[in-house]
Amino acid sequence: MEPILVYGYPSGTSMGLVAALEWLGQPYKLCRVDMLGEMREPSYTRINPRVETPVLITDQGRPLTETMAIAAHLEARDAQRRISFEPLSPEADRMHQFMGFLNTGFTGAFWPLWAALELPEPDPEFEAALRRFGRKAVAERHDKLEAMIGDGNWLVGGKHTLADGLLAGVARWLEFHEVAELSRWPKLQALRQRVEADPAVVFATALENGQTPTGSGAFKGHLPLAEVIERFGVGA
Repeated sequence: MEPILVYGYPSGTSMGLVAALEWLGQPYKLCRVDMLGEMREPSYTRINPRVETPVLITDQGRPLTETMAIAAHLEARDAQRRISFEPLSPEADRMHQFMGFLNTGFTGAFWPLWAALELPEPDPEFEAALRRFGRKAVAERHDKLEAMIGDGNWLVGGKHTLADGLLAGVARWLEFHEVAELSRWPKLQALRQRVEADPAVVFATALENGQTPTGSGAFKGHLPLAEVIERFGVGA
């Protein structure tokens, strides 16, 4: 069977993994999930008890959660090295370094901003404090990323990789939360412009928005969440 990626909207980090699957070029299916609605239903815990996206249903029918675990699984499938590098090479180490940074401190810096947005009850003073803290943390992480970026067209090795996919999924939160102007970080701005104009990222973003674009041909259609849970969830 084809692997199935359960990806979330709106503005889920998992969009970058959809782009990575397009770059990988192997057949795959998707399951589009409303993170503010159907993901919160009790049945969702059968495929991810932590109530998060993404989830990859592997070609063996096993649910696999956590972005870095899914990325490692895709890297292992990448025999042609279309989105990764030879194990233990300097390029592979550098790619993993970027992925680790993006998936930990960079993504985590946005947490106070999401918390402010999702407060269950109005609390203007607390919300303002969360936003001040979050904006400062996000700007600091952007400073660090700007210093890490080299002079190439992509993050590592002159080609798009899993690291660029992870960047595509999370970097757009800067504008969503109105933290600062991207032009403050010129190398990151140029990189994001290239990444976000890539056909695979354009395709993944359109799918996330509920459109029906034409991709590379590797995408084999969507499955409804209820079917994925019924077939592959715990107790299926």
